[in-house]
Amino acid sequence: MNTSKFGFYISMITAIVTMVTFAIAISTPPLSGPFCAGSCFEYPFADIASRFPRDYYWMYPAIVLSFFYLVMMACIYQVTPDHKKVFALVGVLFATMSAMILSVNYFVQVSVIQPSILAGETEGIALITQFNPHGVFIVLEEIGFLMMIISFFALFPIYDKKNSLEKTIRYTAITGFILAVISFALVSVIYGIHREYIFEVIIISITWLELILLGILFSRYFRKIVYQC
Repeated sequence: MNTSKFGFYISMITAIVTMVTFAIAISTPPLSGPFCAGSCFEYPFADIASRFPRDYYWMYPAIVLSFFYLVMMACIYQVTPDHKKVFALVGVLFATMSAMILSVNYFVQVSVIQPSILAGETEGIALITQFNPHGVFIVLEEIGFLMMIISFFALFPIYDKKNSLEKTIRYTAITGFILAVISFALVSVIYGIHREYIFEVIIISITWLELILLGILFSRYFRKIVYQC
């Protein structure tokens, strides 16, 4: 199987896994912080065992998604013309950092937080649990998804042809970056350091929607290359 055909399948799988992950995550709204409507968990979050394993289901496909996304970016680099490969390389570098941060962040939740809570070992949990609206988990998600947005933005100089497919890829990459910057600026101005997980929810929504769209667009892009071969 050549790179283009492989890239086609990886891009489609990435879009599908993103949709599944997004749907599961939406079905488990946070029970702490600013968006919690009732029966909220509060510091030190020692009573979150009742949410096991339901609130962690979405993290398993999210871990897998991180790697599919990284492989998709590697395929994009491989088919990029030599004189534009530097842009694709920057995208892969940011994608690597994003995938590592997010996958480790989620793996810690499912492999450390869950068994610790069930065993009654709650010391130090408050800082790293997903239920802490201003904890380490939230911050790592924010930086991880920001790097994903940047990895897409790095690709826009590659797609400068006037056909509709490349123009859509280009505008999608630029739009996602602009929305991320504007949303971070607005949330920071309005809430300051007390933004809790408000920006996290926004950046996840922007990034996953962009990843779904780009996964579909890149599958078409790779398929086009296959037919031209």
